[in-house]
Amino acid sequence: MPLFDRSALNPGVPPREVAAWAMYDFANSGYTTVVLTAVFNAYFVGVVAERADWATLAWTVALAVSNIAVTLTMPAIGAWADMRAAKKPLMLVATLGCIVSTAALAWAGRGDVAFAMVAVAVSNWFFSVGEALAGAFLPELARPQTLGKVSGWGWSFGYFGGMLALGLSLAWVIAAQGRGESAETFVPVTMLIVAGVFAAAALPAFLVLKERATPRADVASEASVSGAMRRVADTLRHARGYTDFWRLMLCGAAYQAGISVVIALAAVYAEEAMGFQQQQTMMLVFLVNIAAASGAFAFGYAQDRVGHKAALAWTLVGWIVMVAIAAFTRSVAMFWVAATLAGLCMGSSQSCGRAMVGYLAPASRLAEFYGLWALATRLSAVVGPLVYGLVTWMTGGNHRLAILATGSFFVLGLLLLRGIDVERGHAAARAADAGAPATA
Repeated sequence: MPLFDRSALNPGVPPREVAAWAMYDFANSGYTTVVLTAVFNAYFVGVVAERADWATLAWTVALAVSNIAVTLTMPAIGAWADMRAAKKPLMLVATLGCIVSTAALAWAGRGDVAFAMVAVAVSNWFFSVGEALAGAFLPELARPQTLGKVSGWGWSFGYFGGMLALGLSLAWVIAAQGRGESAETFVPVTMLIVAGVFAAAALPAFLVLKERATPRADVASEASVSGAMRRVADTLRHARGYTDFWRLMLCGAAYQAGISVVIALAAVYAEEAMGFQQQQTMMLVFLVNIAAASGAFAFGYAQDRVGHKAALAWTLVGWIVMVAIAAFTRSVAMFWVAATLAGLCMGSSQSCGRAMVGYLAPASRLAEFYGLWALATRLSAVVGPLVYGLVTWMTGGNHRLAILATGSFFVLGLLLLRGIDVERGHAAARAADAGAPATA
């Protein structure tokens, strides 16, 4: 597979293994695309919660509870995975959990608010755990100087998985509408489609991907839940040595809060503020995914050329411009422009963040540091949508003011990015692997 250039990979890593790893991005993207972004969120607000004043807030609360659970558990899960060299089996458990709970959403109908909120919260928790563990394989596959490129390969390929799941769902929706069926009939089937695509497309990762880490003999007796918690506590105590990683976490928590709003509420905004119908919304998300795939792929190469920090800065500027267009335009055409820009920035900024974590993380603590990154991004996924939901609730459904408030997260992320010294952070991570005390 010529795309996966061997010179970008660590010694002994075959291109087919990178392709299998990228297939996991392909597999799980259907969940975020169809469940969180294009279909089920709008279905929850419009059908399950019957457009109650609190419907958008209820959706954001379900995601907030789920993401709080991720912040409380993921760092310890990552530390345990490092000590046991168990990233792959834990990723399998998380994948199966997400597939089953996504399929369960097919049974959420009109008025089933509590059931839908629980199923969404559980599926999102499993999704987040699997995504973090998959990210921890990146530094084992790619050379330090090509992390951006390889991350971009996986992230861009992932959006095609999202488009596949969305395309199959859209085909079903169009056929069902042609038969005169209502959303209560055809939306549940799309949840089964997502679960099926996830299950089938994730198989290559579990068949081909290798667990290169080995269990640490010196901490074998501590490879328990309590031992994992002590390991995380040790990282926190030595935080001074990882100054730039912690600054990246703060920066990521800020800008990911804005991205979380777009992922969780784009369909709601399109339908409530712009008057889109469900079919239009699904086509809009198609466009966003195409743009996101292009952005992740192209920016991956740019990131390795201009540097992690500069690449991320440009994407945050793009996000700020997108929010301004979306908040103030009344034109459908301009809203499509904003959606395209959102896609370009979404793919590039998320892929860029994943690569930066790999560059700043000690090789012996990859799953733990990706777990800490998940803590930051999922905490932001609590704050961002909740702020949006509260603004709409307090203003009687003013989605334009809510999306404008979202822009502040990207501005804050850009300001926090200024304090990060990427090379200093990389040197601190390598010093930690060598057993030397890292310096701030």
